[in-house]
Amino acid sequence: MNQQLNTPDLYQVYKNFFTIGAAVNSKTLESEKELLKKHYNSLTAENEMKFELLQPEQGNFNFANADKLVAFANENNMKLRGHTLVWHNQTTEWLFQNPDGTQVNREILLQRMEEHISTVLGRYKGQFYSWDVVNEAISDDDSEYLRKSKWLDIIGEDFIAKAFEFAHQADPNASLFYNDYNESHPNKRERIYRLVKSLLDKDVPIHGVGLQAHWNVHDPSLDDIRAAIERYASLGVQLQITEMDVSMFSWDDRRADLTQPTEEMLHLQAERYDQFFRVFREYKEVISNVTFWGANDSYTWLNDFPVRGRKNWPFVFGENGVPKESFWRIAKF
Repeated sequence: MNQQLNTPDLYQVYKNFFTIGAAVNSKTLESEKELLKKHYNSLTAENEMKFELLQPEQGNFNFANADKLVAFANENNMKLRGHTLVWHNQTTEWLFQNPDGTQVNREILLQRMEEHISTVLGRYKGQFYSWDVVNEAISDDDSEYLRKSKWLDIIGEDFIAKAFEFAHQADPNASLFYNDYNESHPNKRERIYRLVKSLLDKDVPIHGVGLQAHWNVHDPSLDDIRAAIERYASLGVQLQITEMDVSMFSWDDRRADLTQPTEEMLHLQAERYDQFFRVFREYKEVISNVTFWGANDSYTWLNDFPVRGRKNWPFVFGENGVPKESFWRIAKF
């Protein structure tokens, strides 16, 4: 780790702007602990606090990995973002079923939602300063509003409002976020705006919008990012960049022949990071946190996705934790 000695701590560089976070799992919390301690002052559980891992069977909660994350954050004076309470993915079948396998009704599912949220937030009350309460409820189809899901089918559109109300009851001091991706694409942006505005109009306790920022070296445009930030901020809520990575590949790029990024790719990524963080700094009055969806290039969910067998290098630190050109472009300004 000697390479780190003359490297500025990224969270210190941004202390007058916003907190700098990383998503971690039980492996990276250990393997990248020195990098995490040096550069980040906010942590998010990548998977360990999703429904299927916290409550795999009804009433059987497993908090072991989540507790390790909380202990690490407390030992190192880091903030914690909670991710995520209600999502169409990574939930177990029991949640939506009666013992005989038939589908539960609205009342039972709402009861199970409330029990899960009150148990989780009750355990960690005061430890997490913010929560992604509902994740990815907006459809990617421009002809649809809400994504098809069992939450929507069984409860109805107000499952979103109910989740926020339950979370606020369980921890009144936590900032509660709606979180989504493709949040800067104009059509989806307007659907997200519509959802958040509708919740605010009904006095639902929602405090922020999470822009996941799963971006790449070509998309989205800076104009679209600015427009999204201003559109959401116009609602009077805080914004956080919640799951940032900058893929080396456009979504439709199916290449799988590279074992390491080219110099051109690294330079293009650095240009993009530079541009993105300039925008974030410009909007520091409304952006309170920027979280990367990983600590360094040694591990990313983008490996094998969407192309099986392909590596990706989406962060500002290389696989060995050494700062890339991207790091220096956002650390020196």
